[in-house]
Amino acid sequence: MTRRIFLVLTLVLAALIPAGAASAATPADKLTVLSNWTQPTAASTASWNAARTNQGAWTAYNFDWSTDYCSDSPDNPLGFAFSTSCWHHDFGYRNYKAVGQFPANKDRIDNMFYADLKRVCATYSSLTQPACYSLAWTYYEAVHVFGSISAVNQADIDKAARIRSQSRQAAR
Repeated sequence: MTRRIFLVLTLVLAALIPAGAASAATPADKLTVLSNWTQPTAASTASWNAARTNQGAWTAYNFDWSTDYCSDSPDNPLGFAFSTSCWHHDFGYRNYKAVGQFPANKDRIDNMFYADLKRVCATYSSLTQPACYSLAWTYYEAVHVFGSISAVNQADIDKAARIRSQSRQAAR
């Protein structure tokens, strides 16, 4: 039994720590890892999350792990834990932009985000799930429509900022 546990742990570590981590990863290797970590599956999210908690093992890939979580939206709206899903989404956007492959991957990253949010919602009671799923859809639609500044006119961004500012002043 102990040998079996040791074997399983060894295989898991081998999967999490890439071979040759000390040397620089090739662009093709980086794209492969990015693709593996940005699929709308639970396994993809689990792999990304394991790497996120062990970022030092991935330094050869020069990933951008920075995040502003859910940007200007609440990270945990109504107490629903969306922050890690937003971090995963940021990871996809930032790293695909860095390798010049963002437009070709944006829809998949947005779908991954929505799948992550739905998995979060599934952890809540059936009484609160409808509200969570509704917020998840709203967050998804926001990034799907506005997630790329290049897809939005600057005039619309300025108008949204003015409306937001006015609503904040009215709330005071």
